[in-house]
Amino acid sequence: MTAVCVVDYGAGNLRSLRTGLERAGATVTVTADADRVARAARVLVPGVGAAGAAMAALERSGLRAAILAAAAAGGYVFGICLGMQLLFESSDEGDVECLGLLPGRVTAMGFADRLPHMGWNDVVADNGHPLAAGLPAVCYFAHSYAVEPASAADVVAITELAGRRFASMAGSGRVAGTQFHPEKSGPAGRDLLRAFLRWSGDAA
Repeated sequence: MTAVCVVDYGAGNLRSLRTGLERAGATVTVTADADRVARAARVLVPGVGAAGAAMAALERSGLRAAILAAAAAGGYVFGICLGMQLLFESSDEGDVECLGLLPGRVTAMGFADRLPHMGWNDVVADNGHPLAAGLPAVCYFAHSYAVEPASAADVVAITELAGRRFASMAGSGRVAGTQFHPEKSGPAGRDLLRAFLRWSGDAA
């Protein structure tokens, strides 16, 4: 079974994530231990809440440095919702510096008719990333900010809302994430988690 280390920094659907990953075939460790995260081959960064508070918690606990160390050692780092946003360089939510593992920034979804954007929406592949193999799919979202990758090549999948398209999956190398919640997205979400467990090599 594939081992996954879920980062526990006090923000995320940890119970449902553990269940979803275990059903997908993973051995799951949910931990706030920075040393364990730094040594992990697969790291999942969850997230519910605000970017500023999340980054402060990661910094305070040593988990920020641990996630960066895992990525530098060749580990796979996967973020969900706020967790994906934290993988980028900065967020307009609190004007905060993030992890910087993916080039680009996070901006408010001023184009949306209603915020937060909550509910089911189409997710369509935008490149040949291995995590996009199960797309198109309908997945569950809950967010008010969206990522803007610096390179179009880093957009893995897109979703349309109020006539605008935003990146609902993004990734480069061994770092990737989803704006939607796979643990709440039924069969499509389970397929994505299985793809994360099978993911080998760098992104296409």
